[in-house]
Amino acid sequence: MAIPKINNYSLTGQVKATNEEYGNRVSWPLDANKAVLLVHDMQKYFVEFYDQQGEPMRSLVQNIQTIVAQCKAAGIPIVYTAQPPHQAPEERALLTDFWGAGLTSENNQHAIVESLKPAADDLVFTKWRYSAFQRTPLHEYMAENNKDQLWIVGVYAHIGILSTALEAFMTDIKAFVVADAVADFSSTEHSMALHYISRRCGRVVALQDIHVATEENKAALASKGANTPQTGSEILNNIAVSVSTALGMAVEELDQDENLFEMGLDSIRLMAIVDVLRENNIEIGFAELAEQPTLKAWAAMLGALPVISAQENRLVTNE
Repeated sequence: MAIPKINNYSLTGQVKATNEEYGNRVSWPLDANKAVLLVHDMQKYFVEFYDQQGEPMRSLVQNIQTIVAQCKAAGIPIVYTAQPPHQAPEERALLTDFWGAGLTSENNQHAIVESLKPAADDLVFTKWRYSAFQRTPLHEYMAENNKDQLWIVGVYAHIGILSTALEAFMTDIKAFVVADAVADFSSTEHSMALHYISRRCGRVVALQDIHVATEENKAALASKGANTPQTGSEILNNIAVSVSTALGMAVEELDQDENLFEMGLDSIRLMAIVDVLRENNIEIGFAELAEQPTLKAWAAMLGALPVISAQENRLVTNE
């Protein structure tokens, strides 16, 4: 039932086949202003089934690093998905029948690989099923921020990535899967996934296409002298993710009424949150946050913007 050891194969052929074999049925243009980058399941547990120094993993990580940097420079928000460790049987449900008990926290195998570690302003959504939309705030986040393109990189192409692209299509979100920035159990399954996506629910692109698509936005942001500040909604969700990571829990476990200091937040981490706010031209000081140390109170300070509900793991508005 466990994931098999994955043999080496090259990503080069997947790029060559992007136009020749996959024959995209749609010609949707990549639009950096409407995009979210999804880094899908690049956790140690899933990555360690590959030869870390061989292909495709070596090129995959390098290509994802390049795309993340390009998207950062172009002002494109970046979302990571990560499955939680020690999933309860009732939570994991049918996944256990196919893949066993899943990952644990042993050797930090639930963490995103160090070379792709999320930045403070990135979002990390806890993932429970193949699709990144199932039981996560991804769809609501994209709607809140007027985004209708999902650029997908990561593993595994024929499982979670294909499922995410298919669900994106069914909710009128355009999925773009980067052929040389995803990997699979084998070259055959990699090709099968991209073939299906290109013909049925999305568009298959290559690293070079992402480079071209981000250049215009990068130039526009550079001319302003700085990246576009995040919205209050983005900042608040990032804070929730940062707090949950610091406290060693899934973001949906956070109660927006709970005193964060009593849960384990300390002054050093709070100061880091103040720095993020200042970087985005929001002047809310340490003392103000410390006086009312709950996500609900901080949401009110930021204008009653969406926060993540502990009960529903989706964005809600405090009204």
